[in-house]
Amino acid sequence: MNTGRVVLITGTSSGIGLAAAVQAAQAGYTVVATMRDTTRSDALLKAAAEAGVTVDVRRLDVTDPESVAACVTAVADSYGRLDALVNNAGRANTFATIETCDLATYREVIEVNFLGVVAVTRAGLPHLRAAGGRIVTVGSTRGLIGQPFNEGYSAAKFAVEGFMESLAPTAAGMGVRVVMVEPGPVFETAFGANSGLTRESLLTEAGPYRRVLEPYLDWVARGAHPGAQTGREIAEHIVTALTDPEPPFRVLTSDWAREYTAIKYTDPEGGRVRAMTASWLAREED
Repeated sequence: MNTGRVVLITGTSSGIGLAAAVQAAQAGYTVVATMRDTTRSDALLKAAAEAGVTVDVRRLDVTDPESVAACVTAVADSYGRLDALVNNAGRANTFATIETCDLATYREVIEVNFLGVVAVTRAGLPHLRAAGGRIVTVGSTRGLIGQPFNEGYSAAKFAVEGFMESLAPTAAGMGVRVVMVEPGPVFETAFGANSGLTRESLLTEAGPYRRVLEPYLDWVARGAHPGAQTGREIAEHIVTALTDPEPPFRVLTSDWAREYTAIKYTDPEGGRVRAMTASWLAREED
């Protein structure tokens, strides 16, 4: 049954965003599924058809202020309301450290993963205030504990954390709830694949940092993330964050994520976190 509520979701061409768009439609939302390139909507439309639901696909580039404004305005004009916003669009991590990664790449990572969230949130807030709606943003455990060779991505996600944690009480005072959904590693998503990175290319470009990048990539390849989840599993938490009458500010999507981030909250001086992350860069013989 259609609830009459309208949700705009960014980054829906694959992975978490695609699954969230389909599941939100199944939950009765009118779903505006946005993506930078609408020619990549086939997978979403197929999944929606198989689920027996429809979604409204629209173009939205979170790094283009005119695209953001045009899309949000058009959605409000089409439906007369906007009840929820899901900030999901993101750019893959570079797996490079600052000395070997150009600043343009860092700026792009921060532009998409942080400033894009700010821009879409800013555009949506007048309509969300009118509806007494909510903002659900997909964060990451990498925005709670910084990871080696994830500096730009972690910095952007840390910034999202600070932005939303600061905004939450102000927005609540205007009737808008703010929720952060915090997954750990995610399987079955094109997020990493879309980056075009390979182990060989990363090691070639690492220069003197190859000696610490190689064991880190070995650690990743060994499946060092027992808490990895599918995009569909994360999407279930997003839909719950949309529908729960009293959602928490931060939703950690697995027991692994809760245990992992608890290290940070019980380590005010940073020693345990530093030892843990440093161990990922050590060769087995070291």
